[in-house]
Amino acid sequence: MWKYYALLSALFAALTAIFAKIGVKAINSDLATAIRTTVILLITWGIVLFGNHAGEIKEINRHSWIFLILSGIATGLSWLFYFKALQDGDVSRVAPIDKLSVVITICLAFFLLKEPVSPRVVIGALFITGGSIIMLIK
Repeated sequence: MWKYYALLSALFAALTAIFAKIGVKAINSDLATAIRTTVILLITWGIVLFGNHAGEIKEINRHSWIFLILSGIATGLSWLFYFKALQDGDVSRVAPIDKLSVVITICLAFFLLKEPVSPRVVIGALFITGGSIIMLIK
């Protein structure tokens, strides 16, 4: 099932880039990010409340809180820089360069989480890196 979720994530990430490029055209990218974040906040809390999961907050341990907060900070910074890049650059070039995050994630997962990396993963990461470098060249 995770593969379907990953494909849906890719689809909505693509739509995010297109919608954001159009939406950020005439306003400050930081304001656009704040609006986007507010919408996400409302949707996700609605899902939590509708699913009766709000009570589970008290079960979250300190370790999880720390890393969820760090993840939120990283996400916020990523979005701020992404929207700024979209405002100034072509979405067809910004989005593929942003996908270098996949390569960085693979490397961090290998070094920090000790996840195994197969030759297929290495080759895929090299292709992503090569494609991103091509997008950087004007």
